Amino acid sequence: MILSPESVARFAAMLADRSRVAMCLALMDGRAWTAGELARQAGIAAPTASEHLTQLVQAGLLAQERQGRHRYLRLAGPDVARLIEDLAVAAGQPVPTRSLRAVRAAEDLAAARTCYDHLAGTLGVWFFDAMAAGGLLITDDGLALTAAGRSWFTDLAGPDVLRPSRSRPLVRSCLDWTERKPHLAGALGAVLYRQLVDRSWVRPGRGNRAVRVTPEGELALAELLGAELPGLSAGEPTRSATA
Repeated sequence: MILSPESVARFAAMLADRSRVAMCLALMDGRAWTAGELARQAGIAAPTASEHLTQLVQAGLLAQERQGRHRYLRLAGPDVARLIEDLAVAAGQPVPTRSLRAVRAAEDLAAARTCYDHLAGTLGVWFFDAMAAGGLLITDDGLALTAAGRSWFTDLAGPDVLRPSRSRPLVRSCLDWTERKPHLAGALGAVLYRQLVDRSWVRPGRGNRAVRVTPEGELALAELLGAELPGLSAGEPTRSATA
């Protein structure tokens, strides 16, 4: 396939608008949002948001479905999430925040958050490093599961998790935009996050992508990988109040 400069420029222009980027970043939590919720997130009027969202759907960045009066939108897939995360890494340091609430929210996101459907932030990088140190992942020549890693995931979530998928690899590294180190993505990165939520070891935050380790999870995760959990937020315990 031959791409023209014009087609690449049109696609890039979709993410050259602050409001469109704000809505895409909100959707990095992996959930479907209504058009009205995304409008409020971006701080723009509903009709303006609707126009932007239609353009993002037409460009293939978002997918939509309708239920009654509401239009629900989500990122079109893991590849789009990866593109947005890569842009965040390339953008460099975030603009300094001024209010205490904004500072705390930024700290929570840096400590532990979702990157579409897998873990990111300090917690996500800790998992990646602990799995590599424990012989579950090979990182020397590309990223791959070891035999021990396959057994570990089978014990965690059953044998079906190792079935190959045409849509995404089992494991993939994703460069974390706050840590500047890799966290685990791919199909098994998503499985890992779902297992942690289902077991109530981590709890999704309210209103943003931040997640919190529960008191039960703090003990279970350290035992699961035989590694001590890092302090996740400004030196506070990982089991601090829900975001």
